[in-house]
Amino acid sequence: MNLGTKKHFYNIGVSYKKADVATRSKFSLSKETQHAFLCDVKILGFEGVCVISTCNRTEVFGFAEHPYQLINLLCKFSEGSVEEFAGISTIQKNNDAIRHLFRIATGLESQILGDYEIISQLRQSFKEAKQIHLTNSYTERLYNSVLQASKRVKNETQLSSGVTSVSYAAIQYIMDNVPNFNSTKITVFGLGKMGLHTCKNLIKYMNNDAVTLVNRTQEKVMDFVKNYPSLQWGDYDKLSDIIEETEILIVSTGADHHTVTAEHVKKNKKMIIIDLSLPENVSEEVADFENVTLINVDELSKVTKKTLQTREEEVPAAEKIINEHVDEFNDWLHHRQYSSAIHALKISLENIQKDELAYHKKKIDNFDEKQAEIVTSRFIQKITTQFVKHLKEDDEIASRSLELMKKVFQA
Repeated sequence: MNLGTKKHFYNIGVSYKKADVATRSKFSLSKETQHAFLCDVKILGFEGVCVISTCNRTEVFGFAEHPYQLINLLCKFSEGSVEEFAGISTIQKNNDAIRHLFRIATGLESQILGDYEIISQLRQSFKEAKQIHLTNSYTERLYNSVLQASKRVKNETQLSSGVTSVSYAAIQYIMDNVPNFNSTKITVFGLGKMGLHTCKNLIKYMNNDAVTLVNRTQEKVMDFVKNYPSLQWGDYDKLSDIIEETEILIVSTGADHHTVTAEHVKKNKKMIIIDLSLPENVSEEVADFENVTLINVDELSKVTKKTLQTREEEVPAAEKIINEHVDEFNDWLHHRQYSSAIHALKISLENIQKDELAYHKKKIDNFDEKQAEIVTSRFIQKITTQFVKHLKEDDEIASRSLELMKKVFQA
C-alpha cells in the first residue's frame, strides 16, 4: 500500500471521557490482537504506529494520509464500527497528537488524575512497535522524550501523590464501605497485572488473613503465594464453591468474555463483587441479584476524590515539564527539516573552497594554503550558521529559503 508523501502524525482514540465501559469494550484490543494489528499495519506500509489498550482507553498513534485509514484498521481488529467510533472518539493531528501522547504518559489524561499504571503499557507498546520495525527517527525521538517527561513529572511533582490507581481504588472502596474489612472473606479471581496489583495492595493496606486467590493457571497462584504466606489459594475448578464462601469477590481476569456468570453466584447470597476487567467479566445478570452489589471500573473512580485536590494543584507543574519536552521535540523537528539542506550547502561551499585554494596555489608564489584554508573555513562556518538562524525565524520563510538553496547550491 502506498501511503503517498503527504502523511501526518495522527492520534485516534476512544476513552472514558466520551465512552462508557460497554462502548470502550467494543474497541478494546487484547495483547494478541494488538500484535496482529501492528503486523497488519506493517504489511500495509504504515510507519510510526503504536497502539495502547487499557480499561480506560484504546489509542492508536501513527503516520497516515488521513485518520480514517487508522480508524478503519482499529474497527477491523475490534468489535466496534466506524459509525460508533465517530460518535465517541477523539482525532488529533501533528502537534495536538504529540501533546496528547505526553499527557497520557504523565497521567494528565488518566481517569484517576496522576495514575501512572499506563506508563508500563506505553513502554511495552513502544518496544513492540520497534521490534516489528514500525518506528522511524520521528517516533523514536518522540517516544524517548515522552518516557523522559513521564519520569520527570513523577519525580519532580506531586501529581502521583497518594495511591489512587484503579487497583487501589478497589481496596479503598472496601475500606470505606465494609466495617470489618480486616476479617472479611475476600477472593481475588485472576492474577493478571491488575490482579497482582490488587493483591499487593490488599497485603499493604489490610491486615486480612482471609484472602483467597484463584486463577485458571494454578502454577501462577502457587508462585505468588510463596512470597506472601498470609494469602490462601483456591482451585479454579471449584470456583462456584469458593464464591459461595466469600463475602467480597474481586474479578480481574482480563478475558474477552464473562468469567463470572449467574451460575457462579447464588441469588440470595449477600456479597460485593468488584469487576476490574474490561471488557466486563461479570455477567449483567449478576447485577440484577438483589443482594449483590456490583462495582465496575467507572464506579471505582468515584472513591478516589480524597487525594485529587493535591494532584490538581500539581497540574501546572506537570504541564510546564510537558511544554519543555514538546518545545524541545519541535525544535528537533524544525532542525531536522533543514539539516540536510544545511549539510549540502556546507559541502557545496567546501567544494568551492577546495577549487579556489587549488587555483590560487597555482597562481600565487609562496601561497599560504594552510592559513587561507583556516580563514575560508571560518567564512563557511559563519555562512552556514547565519542560514541556520534565518531558517529558525519563520517556517514560511524557511520553506521558501530552502527551495532557493536547492536551486542555487543544489542542496
